[in-house]
Order: sequence, then structure tokens, then C-alpha cells
Amino acid sequence: MKKYVKGFMLRGSVACGFGPLVLAVFYLIMKNQVGIEFLSVEEVCTGIVSLSALAFIAGGMNMVYQIERLPLMTAISIHGGVLYVSYLATYLINGWLERGTTPIIVFTLIFLVGYLTIWAFIFFITKQRTAKVNAMLKKKQEVDALL
Repeated sequence: MKKYVKGFMLRGSVACGFGPLVLAVFYLIMKNQVGIEFLSVEEVCTGIVSLSALAFIAGGMNMVYQIERLPLMTAISIHGGVLYVSYLATYLINGWLERGTTPIIVFTLIFLVGYLTIWAFIFFITKQRTAKVNAMLKKKQEVDALL
């Protein structure tokens, strides 16, 4: 367990530095799309701290896939659940998402579609690579059998 906590902390620490960078890009997009010209010191500080925390959690959560005892679907559920709660909390804390049932339902649907789309890509890429490796192994076994 100590190995996983240490891995979580290390991965989270590496990712944590990207939080303010993502925030800067987000604020530039908001400026260009919504016309936000000024931010209060509180908004900037809240954004920096919350995005750093979000990046730390998102980076560290990948460690869940290293726990061999966890079935893949359990690991995906834990990963997705923690990321969902983290993103939702970050959006609500920063005022980027209105509080209310409809905005949260829309956010949830967008998150689910995005998360499942990413996992579909990962699944198909992994399946293709596995098939390629298996074909190479089969070919090598056939060559070795002839010798």
C-alpha cells in the first residue's frame, strides 16, 4: 500500500505544476469567448489553488491502474468517480458551472461522454496493439517450430 501512496504522491506532484498553466489557458479562452476583462485577486487565487489540486488528483489517480488486485472495471469506476467529483467541485468552486440540477446533469452527461470516448479509444488502440504482438509471437513460434 505504501508503494501506491508514494506513487500517487509522485504522479500528483508532477501533474500539479500543470494546474496553473491550464488555468491561464482557460482564462484566455474565457476572455476571448465571454469577454471577461478583469478577475479579482480572490478569483485568481481560488483558480490557481483549485486547478493545482485538480491536477494533483488527476495525475495521482492514474496510480489506481497499478493496483494489480483491482479488476479493471473497478479501477476505471474509481478513477472516473474521483475525477468526476474533482472536476465538478472545481467547476462549482470557481463559479464556472451554475449551481442547479440542470447544469449539473448537463455537466455529468458531457463528462460521461468524454470519459467513455477516451476509454473507447484506449480500448481499441490496446486491442490493435495486442493483436499485432500476438501475430508477431505466432509468426515467431511458427518459424521456431520449423527450425
